[in-house]
Amino acid sequence: MSANPTPTSSRRDRIHEIIFEAETPAGKTFDVALLIAIVVSILAVCLESVASIRAEYGSVLRAVEWGITILFTVEYILRLYSVGKPWRYALSFYGIVDLLSILPTYLSFFIAGSQSLLVIRVLRLLRVFRILKLARFVGEARMLRAALHASVRKITVFLGTVLTIVIIVGALMYMIEGGENGFTSIPQAIYWAIVTMTTVGYGDIAPQTVLGKILASAVMIMGYAIIAVPTGIVTVELAASVKSSVRTDACPGCGADGHASDAEHCRYCGTRL
Repeated sequence: MSANPTPTSSRRDRIHEIIFEAETPAGKTFDVALLIAIVVSILAVCLESVASIRAEYGSVLRAVEWGITILFTVEYILRLYSVGKPWRYALSFYGIVDLLSILPTYLSFFIAGSQSLLVIRVLRLLRVFRILKLARFVGEARMLRAALHASVRKITVFLGTVLTIVIIVGALMYMIEGGENGFTSIPQAIYWAIVTMTTVGYGDIAPQTVLGKILASAVMIMGYAIIAVPTGIVTVELAASVKSSVRTDACPGCGADGHASDAEHCRYCGTRL
């Protein structure tokens, strides 16, 4: 016979069910309230950055900011308390986002203006897919993440090639145009090459000689061709990804979700689901 759960373990299970699960009325109410708090906190930070609003309502906005930060701090502590492996959750994507969403307010004691970084709380809205039971969107997100991960090496090689090209083009443009036309150094010319190749074209520096304009034209045309490369790499990896249905319940060990519908154990920490 299995031992009866202790009051502590049953309390932890209850907290885990409310905080991590969206299948129960209490869990869904908690998550919806959490999303509302996130939106309110982001609006407060954005409004406080407007001088006229800050002058009139600054104290109110800061009070809202601190109140929500304290609530998020309590929530973060409860999340760590309710999982079987707190460090697994703390080092997970959502665990890091949850921590970063409360740190800027406390850092404002030491670094003025750091509370503006609270807009990182917008990442917490990603939980809306689980809260609204949009499991298929979670599956699509997993596919995209897998495709990006599989493309890392190819894109790294691609970026290395682009970096080599802009260095060579920058050096050529510095040699052709020289300082009298704004290309005062090779780094300055490399900056121009990057801006031109990415088709941004600020226009703060422009070649004046015929040879410089010919090189610039070649770089512009090359830029259009290069933009398509990373898109093609990710598209191929997406086509190679295998679609699978996912479940929305969170792991009781580390809090991770997005597991395959037939999974019996967490793919991150091995805890039985």
